[in-house]
Amino acid sequence: MRRRHFVAAGLTLACAAPITALAQDFPDKPIKIYQGFAAGGNADTIARVVSAEMAKGLGQPFVIEAQTGAGGTIAATTVARARPDGYTLLLATGGHAVAGALYSKLNYQTVSDFQMISTVTFFPFLLVVRADLPYRSLAELLAAARADARSISYGSAGIGSTHHLAGELLVKSAKAELLHVPYRGDAASVTALLGGEIPLIVAPPTAVMPNIKAGKLRALATTGAQRWSAMPEVPTVAEQGVAGYDVSSWAGFMAPAGTPRPIVERLRSETLKALQVAAVRARLEDMGGEARGSTPEEMTTMVSAELKRWTAVVNDAHIPRQ
Repeated sequence: MRRRHFVAAGLTLACAAPITALAQDFPDKPIKIYQGFAAGGNADTIARVVSAEMAKGLGQPFVIEAQTGAGGTIAATTVARARPDGYTLLLATGGHAVAGALYSKLNYQTVSDFQMISTVTFFPFLLVVRADLPYRSLAELLAAARADARSISYGSAGIGSTHHLAGELLVKSAKAELLHVPYRGDAASVTALLGGEIPLIVAPPTAVMPNIKAGKLRALATTGAQRWSAMPEVPTVAEQGVAGYDVSSWAGFMAPAGTPRPIVERLRSETLKALQVAAVRARLEDMGGEARGSTPEEMTTMVSAELKRWTAVVNDAHIPRQ
């Protein structure tokens, strides 16, 4: 029995040695971050801003690559299939959980095929109308919708976008019928709102702030659990009679499942350091976000809960699966 214990211990040490050595040497070459949306967009900018600071501590540069299409699932597939050595990461957004709820066939499991590292930022959506419309609050708009079913439509960045599901959750939670009108991206929905095609859109702050500041649009509500610090005068959806409503999108780093924990911890440590840098925090705030890191376990719990919630919304709203 004693010899068997020695053999088992020896095998454990032999297996652990390469992982320890790998972690000690990490990184010895550039790290690639994939993101699934247009170059120059929010996800791309977040990845570049945070990784530029992380590179200082890690001593290696980051390469950001956009693999656009299919709601970010192409980039996620690339990372899920990559070697789990810490050199291939995903800048995932709230759309990662939405895609898991919406797409019937994915080449990966939304949670189990990834090793979460840390969240990076959280940001709310805004419910916005044209400034010349009579609605001064979300409560007034919802009262009008209840009085005349489906008389009020809302625009989003497309079917199955987080914006769309945030709207459908509002319909369900507020018990008011709103007609969804999908557009190809935020810019198109803002143009439609300004042009009088629709009275309301769900959009991220970056898409609407210039027109709000110009007095062309009015924000009725913010979708998060708390008021957005950049517009503290705008109440939350929950404050206007829709109890429990809370929708915030997010961005965070993931690696392929099986990435050694020492490497995960090194990446997480540098992420948290980057999020404490004033210039990084200020840039994320300019984009409408709040810099906020997490443990891998906290991020896993959050993504799992998001997947469950959006799956229920997709089912309840009878949104066709892609």
